[in-house]
Amino acid sequence: MPSPPPRISGRLLVAARIAAETPGAGAAVREVMKRGLKIDQLARLPEELRGPLPMEHRPLSGRPAPRALEDARLGAPEVGPWPRDAAAYDAAFRRGQTTPRRVIERALGELEALASRTPTMNVLAASDKDRALRDADEATARRADGRPIGPFDGVPFLVKDEFDVAGLPTRLGSRCEPEAPASADATVVARMRRAGAVVTGKTVLTEWGMSPIGNNVNHKMPHNPFDPTRAPGGSSTGSAVGVALGLAPIAAGGDGGGSIRIPAALNGLFGLKPTFGRVSRAGDLFAGSVAHAGPIGCCTADLATFLDVVASEPDPDDAITRWAPRPPEGGFGARLGAGVRGLRIGVDDDEWRDASEPVARAGQEALRALERDGAVLVRLRTRLLRHAAPIGYLTIAPESLAAVRAHWLERRALITDDVRMTFAVAEQFSAVDQLDAQRLRSGLRREVAALLADVDVIALPTTAITAPRFTDEDARTSFSDAGAIDGLCRFAFLGNLTGLPAATAPVGADAGGLPIGLQIVGDAWDEVGVLSVLAHLERTRVAEVRRPPGAIDLL
Repeated sequence: MPSPPPRISGRLLVAARIAAETPGAGAAVREVMKRGLKIDQLARLPEELRGPLPMEHRPLSGRPAPRALEDARLGAPEVGPWPRDAAAYDAAFRRGQTTPRRVIERALGELEALASRTPTMNVLAASDKDRALRDADEATARRADGRPIGPFDGVPFLVKDEFDVAGLPTRLGSRCEPEAPASADATVVARMRRAGAVVTGKTVLTEWGMSPIGNNVNHKMPHNPFDPTRAPGGSSTGSAVGVALGLAPIAAGGDGGGSIRIPAALNGLFGLKPTFGRVSRAGDLFAGSVAHAGPIGCCTADLATFLDVVASEPDPDDAITRWAPRPPEGGFGARLGAGVRGLRIGVDDDEWRDASEPVARAGQEALRALERDGAVLVRLRTRLLRHAAPIGYLTIAPESLAAVRAHWLERRALITDDVRMTFAVAEQFSAVDQLDAQRLRSGLRREVAALLADVDVIALPTTAITAPRFTDEDARTSFSDAGAIDGLCRFAFLGNLTGLPAATAPVGADAGGLPIGLQIVGDAWDEVGVLSVLAHLERTRVAEVRRPPGAIDLL
């Protein structure tokens, strides 16, 4: 199998970008990228793996309803002194140990200070301090009167800069987007504010979400909190680093090809991409058929509470939320204490062989722990899962380019070189390539639905590698690294192409202390089942959020 193209930056990247944008020469660059990202393999797949062109992207269920499994009634996992989850803030407020005002004042100060660290750990794209302090004062008054409006009341909340926040611009990590402030909150933001959460800032992301590594020369981008020479992951970069450093227990992210799960895994956190249609994308400037909104958090219970707040009812401003069934009685955290006895976990050994040794070892140790507690590991053989990433590249890149077509045609000089090269390559994919990828996507959806008729969840690595290199020099200049991109996205696109719920849990670290994630993929609309697996891993300390150097305790 050919090796992926090496990382290129500086003059070499500019030369490759110019070649990609040049008629004739661009075809050669496209073929190199197609081989490096394994896109060239798709045309040779057997015809029977293809389905009809999808007319809509409503997720397919493997079974009419989740199996009735035993509920061990173990209760939600207890979180220790670190990390500071929403329950810790709630308890501190109730005891009078601190107030929302004091917490938010400190959070705002610490968020500003991160930019001055060496190397920078900046997570902020924009902030409205006055609004944050007003909201904190209102939460403080409610707490003083003994009438909090929920577990997030007065708790700091970070928002990826793809969601509208009233009074702040939505820049999507690009210099092409306008500076005009949004007139209203995105639905996710509005519903979290309604629950009392205090928006302390909008977080940095990679340009238009196009890199899973975490590089974007348009912003001061943070490095990995566990090793400043390593990448933080993307595209929800600032959201993940902000939670990992203790600046909020929960953050809103977006996931079109792993952009919640990848940075959550690389920063040692929990992250959830819900079912397509579960969470409203109104006011979320990313769209298309693979983009999802969801949470990155420091514990499973906060992921469930986030969904209770933002996804318990359809949004009239987002038609696809009408697909979603009502949450079960007891909300999205109804089975956090259920345990895993009798749970059938699908495992494809061939998929796991594509993960690096430390990633495979940590994930398989976690699966063996689940097996000891009563789960049943079911061996699967799949044909299309290994091709999900190239199908995903042929989906997300053309959709993203079409979404920013005016910028591409009129403001191309403002786009970073790595994204320009990506778009130049995507522009040259043929219509036949793109439509054939959608037929393969249809076949993948069908294959995975059939698998989930027999198992409750599928277990995969979250990424094939741990955090790749990201030095100060990398942060200053654009670079392209097809090998790192494929290593990070290898197992992510399955969830985006099918629309199925997929989550990551921190289940270990490599020899250098870099976090490793285990991914759990569930049947359509079964976030409850996925979260129950994460909760059991957390309860048994198989999954654990570690405190990185330089983390901040707001309490």
